[in-house]
Amino acid sequence: MVMERAPDWLRQELVTLAWCWRLARRDGVTIGLTSHDRDLAVGGLLYRAAPGMKPSALETSDSLDASTMDIEGAVTSDAIAARDLDAGRWDGAELELFVTDWSAPDGAPVTVARGSLGTIERRGAAFAVELQGVTRLLDRPVCPATSPSCRATLGDRACRVDLAPRTHMRRVTTVDGRMVTLDAPAPEIAFGELMWMEGGNCGLASPVIAAEGTVLHLAEVPPFASSGPVRVRLTEGCDKQLATCRDRFANAVNFRGEAHLPGNDLLTRYPGG
Repeated sequence: MVMERAPDWLRQELVTLAWCWRLARRDGVTIGLTSHDRDLAVGGLLYRAAPGMKPSALETSDSLDASTMDIEGAVTSDAIAARDLDAGRWDGAELELFVTDWSAPDGAPVTVARGSLGTIERRGAAFAVELQGVTRLLDRPVCPATSPSCRATLGDRACRVDLAPRTHMRRVTTVDGRMVTLDAPAPEIAFGELMWMEGGNCGLASPVIAAEGTVLHLAEVPPFASSGPVRVRLTEGCDKQLATCRDRFANAVNFRGEAHLPGNDLLTRYPGG
């Protein structure tokens, strides 16, 4: 087994190390944080000084066990705001942890771990989050389980329905709990998605469970209050039934379910019932 040679700055008698975190959210926002007491520019990204950030002990091995690591830090308004944590904006964010020479940050850094953020726990003015390693991907099922409804998501690679003509721009005029009112009706939006394009909820997605004209019933109350009309993007939904896939989308050939597979109720039926 050939081991990669450590850089010269890491083998000095007196090292000048700085931990760096590169965080990329699902909405495209990317930030950098460093344990150094001054900001560092590494790879074209400015890493803000966050001395309160610290990782737990990290153990690496060549086994396939799913490795995790806890990261703790302070909630700051500039980098990781409490309201963004509560709204779920950081859920599933990709993280890269590396060390660099703070006296010469342009040098090649040494990657220590990479993965995605797991459960985030708030502790007053601080937070703790678990970093899930890439080996967690091996826990996924090898093959899908049978189901009477479609296992695909409308518009994904398995479904193949073009969502471009099924995406609509509207404005939300009022918000009352889980109910929002649009400036105009949107077709077939039940089981679809509402993406906030403006306001405090900008970048967050809200599942739609029902629609009555211009009134939509969301799965949950939006995290932040909205004042005045705000732009939203509506994506049509699907109830994942074979009849809908066939009649509405003409896409039965890509239906990912077993609609005619007998269920457990077949064992309880009486002859002639």
